[in-house]
Amino acid sequence: MEDLPESVDRHILDHRIILALEAIRDASGCALQEAIDIFGVRYEQLRRDRPEDFHLSREEYGSDVYT
Repeated sequence: MEDLPESVDRHILDHRIILALEAIRDASGCALQEAIDIFGVRYEQLRRDRPEDFHLSREEYGSDVYT
């Protein structure tokens, strides 16, 4: 995975999923499905490395997003 802008992490931590996906696409020029995949990898890394920064459980985090 290429270097992502810091804004991606902030969007993920602040539960701004759509903005995170847009930032990933802007930075990499990738298609939406690839951005979703990159998001998933980065989300898991942040969950593992910074669990105290998440205010929602895994189940709650994506409950309002439909793909």
